Amino acid sequence: MFDIVQQAYAQGGADQGAPVVANLLFFAVLFAILYFLMIRPQQKQVKAHKEMITNLQRGDSVVASGGLLGRIHRIEDNLVILDVGEIEVSPKNFKPVRIRVQRNTIGAVTAKAGTVNEEKQDSAE
Repeated sequence: MFDIVQQAYAQGGADQGAPVVANLLFFAVLFAILYFLMIRPQQKQVKAHKEMITNLQRGDSVVASGGLLGRIHRIEDNLVILDVGEIEVSPKNFKPVRIRVQRNTIGAVTAKAGTVNEEKQDSAE
């Protein structure tokens, strides 16, 4: 069995450096492709999410990562208090339902506070 390995090395010839360079070039090209198709877009997405989290403000309509929809009532250090609806306490008396979620679980902002769409909805009600 060891004779087969020795014969394979013997038949390789004098140019043993070319396959090493070709292999290194292949891995460099493969890494470049992976970087531009996977790593770089993920870094851009993380940067955009971080920017969105820092620009949250009261009144924004948001979607939490679990699919929970709400409007920001208050922002604390790492917590966001969301108004998710109202509950009827007595006839014609409603109390808001508020929940706390971690700030980084906010997945998207659906409407910024004071936009034209919200002003139209508020005036229609």
